[in-house]
Amino acid sequence: MRPRHTLVALTATAATAAAVLLTALPANASSANYVALGDSYSSGLGAGNYGSSGSCDRSSGAYPQLWANNNSPSSFTFAACSGATTSDLLSSQLSAVNSGTTLVSFTIGGNDVGFSSVMETCVIWGTSSCVSAVNSAESQAQSTLPAAYDNVLNSIRAKAPNATIVFLDYPDFYDLNASSGCIGLSGTSRAKIDEGINLLDSLIQQAAARHGAIFGDVRGSFSGHEICDSNSWLNSVDWTNFGDSYHPTAAGQANGYYPVFAAKA
Repeated sequence: MRPRHTLVALTATAATAAAVLLTALPANASSANYVALGDSYSSGLGAGNYGSSGSCDRSSGAYPQLWANNNSPSSFTFAACSGATTSDLLSSQLSAVNSGTTLVSFTIGGNDVGFSSVMETCVIWGTSSCVSAVNSAESQAQSTLPAAYDNVLNSIRAKAPNATIVFLDYPDFYDLNASSGCIGLSGTSRAKIDEGINLLDSLIQQAAARHGAIFGDVRGSFSGHEICDSNSWLNSVDWTNFGDSYHPTAAGQANGYYPVFAAKA
């Protein structure tokens, strides 16, 4: 997703900050050489506070930055960029990884299958168009992403043979149990969108297993904090800034992504 946005999402609450600070620090954290790769879910789009990162939308509230702040690694390179595909990661981000890199994290794949256009279709054109768009994206994901993920993971491992690699997935967008009282998309569209996310997440899990990488599943941490829940950690549809839509808020990065990554790093 490559948004043009002006809205800055709410910052994490005091309780969120406290939870982050209380996370146990890994024994080897201070000696880590950490590189954060990936797309908007790793750059922190939707969490606000992007500094001078331009269209990459690297937020000071994104999970990689939070981990670096709280663990003081030997080095930290924040290369994740909003809108990145697997090809972009290889061509524009992988250069940050080298033989001294000891920790790599990333999310990737949603943009390869047209995530942004699928969500626009679902929001604007209704249920039948949404189902068709998700079906098409699922077919594309199954036919192209396994090889693309293999290429990414092989390339990272070749450059950093001793690194811990954490491949994180995407949260479900909707709490389907709360969907009946939630305005907006139809229940059928919401279920189909979550189905597509779960397919993508399964491909991520399988790829991580094939390559000895660590799978970071954030769906459990976001459970009860999805769209349609009273305390959602995901931005709902924002017509003034569509790019932020369906991305984690600052609380989602701090309470959803950060604990999962911190436990795996």
